[in-house]
Amino acid sequence: MDGRAGECDAVFPFHERTAVEPACVAMARRFVDQTLTSWAAADLAYDVQLVVSELVTNAMRHGGGAVQLRLLFRRPELACVVTDHSQTVPVAATTDVFAEFGRGLRLVDALCSAWGWFAPGGSRKLVWAVLSA
Repeated sequence: MDGRAGECDAVFPFHERTAVEPACVAMARRFVDQTLTSWAAADLAYDVQLVVSELVTNAMRHGGGAVQLRLLFRRPELACVVTDHSQTVPVAATTDVFAEFGRGLRLVDALCSAWGWFAPGGSRKLVWAVLSA
């Protein structure tokens, strides 16, 4: 992937008022489903929805709210990029077996060939994850 917009490049902007509400995770999952169906890649939807759910949830809880979700697909890879309002570094937590939270980035790590983050300047960061088709 070279970062340029292509045929399989889609952006979902979150509304400022709902960017910290749990409903934005469901909206992101629907966007993934509709987008991948339109790209004839519906077979990837389940794993991509899990990854996007975790990234958007982290943006809500730790990043001051989700700004946008971008999906880029160039066979054999699909990238998910979530922008939020913080430069706080995402860290995969070490949790005990009974913890209710803290496994999201471990799930992302297990499902993806790579993931990371960068801050392009200002007060925002982008958290990205790449899945192999």
